[in-house]
Amino acid sequence: MASAAGDGHGGSGLPDPMHQFEIKRLVPLEIFDIDASFTNASLFMVLVVVIVGLFLFLSVKSRSLVPGRMQSVAEIMYEFVANMIRDNVGTAGMKFFPFVFTLFMFVLGCNMIGMVPYSFTVTSHIIVTFALAAVVFIGVTIIGFVKHGIGFVKFFVPSGVPAPLLPLLVVIEIISYLTRPISLSVRLFANMMAGHTMLKVFGAFVVALGALGGWAPLLFMIPFTGLEFLVAFLQAYVFAILTCIYLNDALHMHH
Repeated sequence: MASAAGDGHGGSGLPDPMHQFEIKRLVPLEIFDIDASFTNASLFMVLVVVIVGLFLFLSVKSRSLVPGRMQSVAEIMYEFVANMIRDNVGTAGMKFFPFVFTLFMFVLGCNMIGMVPYSFTVTSHIIVTFALAAVVFIGVTIIGFVKHGIGFVKFFVPSGVPAPLLPLLVVIEIISYLTRPISLSVRLFANMMAGHTMLKVFGAFVVALGALGGWAPLLFMIPFTGLEFLVAFLQAYVFAILTCIYLNDALHMHH
């Protein structure tokens, strides 16, 4: 059983669908008793940064008036995120465009590279998605206090509420605010992990059933793979648009 699990297979001999999420140390490293090893997750995050960086650099290098395919895609991505910020934050939010655009492209890149067979889906790990969500949460909170000073605490006090209910609602608002990074990170992690697990399970059925019965799960996998590509894009979009909404709350304190 142990050897089977180590090879990524369960006791039945079928591939273990959870084996694809295993973190592996590529370069073991310890700093002050802290495990800072370079892992397969680290490798794919570096790959995503390099691939997205090269794509954007090469696509806008020529700056043609009549854009080619790469430049067109880059311009579409740029306008997509810019319009997202304008619609949800207003022109005041455009100063944060580099951050939101980088976040969107990084999450999208991690989601898409995870669709390549035998690759690694970084965003299927809660620690990665929570770290991204924590950066958004802490950054937005700092922006709120920088913009409004101590007056930002009024965000947790709903207007037009009877005085007896106010303490209860303030507590609810604070709890709701503090759960933002949890909901933001769990949504991305859960969707990516669930989708890739399902693909692995049906892939195992194809192998197990062979030529006679394997066609049925294979036919299901084709549209499901297409759906996973859509989910990969939508989850990057949702992550970015929620970041914009949180930015809008910090800048304008709409409540």
